Amino acid sequence: MTFSKRVALFVSPDIDALCACKVLQALFHCDQVQYTLVPVAGWQDLGTAFMEHKEQYQYFVLINCGANVDLLETLQPEEDSVFFICDTHRPVDVVNVYNDTQIKLLIKQDDDLGVPSYDDIFRDDEEDEEGDGDDSGNESDGSAEPSGKRRRYDEARFHIHIQSRMWSVIGVTDQWVHDKIPHMKYVTDIATLQRHVSRHNHRNEDEENSLSIDCMRITFEYDLRLVLYQHWSLYESICNSCYTSCSFKLWSINGQKKLQEFLADMGLPLKQVRQKFNSMDMTIKENLREVIEESANKFSMKDIRVQTFAVHFGFKNRFLASDVVHAAAALLENVEKDETPTDNFIKALDCLSRYKAGNLERLHLGIDLAKKKLKAIQQTVASCICTNLILSQGPFLYCHLLEGTPDVKLFSKPLALTLLCKYLLKAFVCSTRNKRCKILPLIMAAPLDVEKGTVIVLGIPPESETSDKKNFFGRAFEKAAESTSSRTLHDHFDTSVIELKMEDRGKFLDALITLLS
Repeated sequence: MTFSKRVALFVSPDIDALCACKVLQALFHCDQVQYTLVPVAGWQDLGTAFMEHKEQYQYFVLINCGANVDLLETLQPEEDSVFFICDTHRPVDVVNVYNDTQIKLLIKQDDDLGVPSYDDIFRDDEEDEEGDGDDSGNESDGSAEPSGKRRRYDEARFHIHIQSRMWSVIGVTDQWVHDKIPHMKYVTDIATLQRHVSRHNHRNEDEENSLSIDCMRITFEYDLRLVLYQHWSLYESICNSCYTSCSFKLWSINGQKKLQEFLADMGLPLKQVRQKFNSMDMTIKENLREVIEESANKFSMKDIRVQTFAVHFGFKNRFLASDVVHAAAALLENVEKDETPTDNFIKALDCLSRYKAGNLERLHLGIDLAKKKLKAIQQTVASCICTNLILSQGPFLYCHLLEGTPDVKLFSKPLALTLLCKYLLKAFVCSTRNKRCKILPLIMAAPLDVEKGTVIVLGIPPESETSDKKNFFGRAFEKAAESTSSRTLHDHFDTSVIELKMEDRGKFLDALITLLS
């Protein structure tokens, strides 16, 4: 890709994709590459965006979209169009894997795609055409630059590396928060990032501005699995965190009693626990994590602390990576105002960087929206458990949110519905005595468009901290829709999310039960 070529950047609306987008934007800016950013919410959006830009662009970068279908068959591009695909969705379509002329997959070398060999699939008798073996993208032309210009370029690159570490951390944390990777994969990835961050922090220690009020620092920490606790009260965070809420079973009277016992065991005054974290006494905050961990161990919460990173902006602002994930997701799927998805996309993108006026305020706004969302999730989980809305359908569990349920509009969005599903399944596994139900996946439906009579349907794999998070519902949904002629729309890049006509729900579920039994 040469500097003279313009690039079309198609980005899926999820936090991991936004972080990758920020990294690319910074690199493009540094290398003076012109680009156009286009948010694409699904396959229809991607097709429309490509049609609008295919005449002006030869190079297309797709972030968290495009890998799991035969892209050339889907978009029908000209032969000189080249697609760079950076996508975490699996499985990757085999045609994309073996087309190395127009499709460039940006994946790690050790990423096992589980794809058969070329000969096993295509059985081509002709000799394979040998490529040049180098898809690395930008190449240095070796030309000598003036030393001052080179130095400024290197400094710009260094600051991009620091920012990129932050975005990488947030991207990995997003995958863990939204249940796309298992806990052990998260721990491994965080350990890898820790080495990179430590190297850059060490280089930055000697710089004069390292203690500047405007500086940004990233630190590795073992912090609490209490959502947004530094921007909330400790009590609210414990009540609305999936880990503690499910451990205590807070939807029950006994669970509420356990919570009170836990607070008493910590020996913290209730007044301190219920007020904003920033307003708590400094003497309490100094060893708060150790106090909570000690009491948590007595209540069988041995994993209350987790490896993570904190981002410090100057002296005052400190955010855990998970704080930023929740804030950005809340901005991305904000349903409180009549704003377009593109407006929400830009706001979520802006909150990931503090270098423009108002971005820090946007991050705080996102945190406020995230609190409302987490409260709505906790209340919905409690309601579903207490009213037995989760039904065992044989090979899977099923829950349908009815129209009129509080905050139901919030759960018409895939990220919010994913968090609700994850929380609800964990809560159900903690509360049920049926051993078989503990190992079942969950399918959830929520109202999408009342006028059109549609629901959004999402399937997630069984609850597990250790095994992989492979989700096989995408293909099952397709087969169930085909066999029953159910009116579905498979437009999401995540194939385990579909839209379904409410009238076809019965026959669609019956077909799924038959398929998965």
